[in-house]
Amino acid sequence: MMKHNKHTIIASSVVLLFGLFLFYIGTDGFRAYTAETARVYQLTQDQPQFPNVTLEDSNGKIYPISDLEGKYVFITFMYTACTTVCPVLEMNMGQVYDRIPSNYIGEDIIFLSISFDPERDDPETLDMYKDNYYADGETWRMARINDETELENLLEAFGVIVIPDGTGNFGHNSAFYFVNREGTLIDVMDFTKIDEAAERVISELKEDEGE
Repeated sequence: MMKHNKHTIIASSVVLLFGLFLFYIGTDGFRAYTAETARVYQLTQDQPQFPNVTLEDSNGKIYPISDLEGKYVFITFMYTACTTVCPVLEMNMGQVYDRIPSNYIGEDIIFLSISFDPERDDPETLDMYKDNYYADGETWRMARINDETELENLLEAFGVIVIPDGTGNFGHNSAFYFVNREGTLIDVMDFTKIDEAAERVISELKEDEGE
């Protein structure tokens, strides 16, 4: 009886280990255990380029994203009518901004909040919204993309899921997106981990300087 139990335990252990091995392989080493985690992991592997889009910011200035070429860009996607995650997202972005040494701000890195609700988020609305988070409109800009195709291309490229709920609001995922000087997405970060995000940005900026 004891021998039978021993074989049962061994067999169960083998099955469990084999199952864990398959799970490990199928999830890129346990990294992709949810759809969102898998999406983020794939983005960091693919490192897509920022698509060609035209921004209109809170100052009413219209310019292509290529105007920011040569600078790092720290990005969030939001809409001003959001009353759930967006206020926390933007507040946390402001805390990351405050942790970056001032000599980098504007010179080496721009912070950019992009609305995916361009119909309502006109420059006047964005201008009022930015004041809630003490964004200056220059080194931390809030902008919309008026061209629907351009907006969709950007959201798709960066894995941003936006689903209208039929009442004027949206269900969406949220993160910090970090783009390098060449317009390549190099990291997607948890927006709740402010210190980690700031450290990641500072480390990249220092490494870029050769420090």
